[in-house]
Amino acid sequence: MSGTSETSETSETSERCVKEDVVRRVRPGAAASRGGLTSVAAGAGYEEPRDLPRLWHVTLSVSGAQAPLKEVRRGLEQLAHDHPFLLTSRYAGDHAEIRYWEEARDLHDAAAVALRLWGEHRQSARLPPWEIVGLEVIDRETYHQRLAEGYGAPPATPVGVHPF
Repeated sequence: MSGTSETSETSETSERCVKEDVVRRVRPGAAASRGGLTSVAAGAGYEEPRDLPRLWHVTLSVSGAQAPLKEVRRGLEQLAHDHPFLLTSRYAGDHAEIRYWEEARDLHDAAAVALRLWGEHRQSARLPPWEIVGLEVIDRETYHQRLAEGYGAPPATPVGVHPF
């Protein structure tokens, strides 16, 4: 009889360990939230999760009715002040181009942020009522590969706001 009891206990212990292992896999970070930290070797087949933020190079082009150059420049400078991530802005009286790096989980998130940038800051930065006419979003590797191969436009001007 004791053999049956031991087998039953071993089975229950094994089942509990399997359940705990499943819970740990289902709820990553649960141990950390309780104050304990666990370190596990990554293994040979480990890859970084795809949902970690990455850097994306964004070029946003806007265009519209003619506006005074001083007002366009002032608006772009205010936008750069409010958002120091902006690298370069070039402008003319009826269009502008903004280049910057965006940290986002994927291309869709980076593009969504870029498409909101002009509209959300039009009032606060007093930007012209122009529409977005172009958007390019590329990952960091592609950006540097283009530069190395002589393709694509390197930063056209130094960091800051400059006329075309």
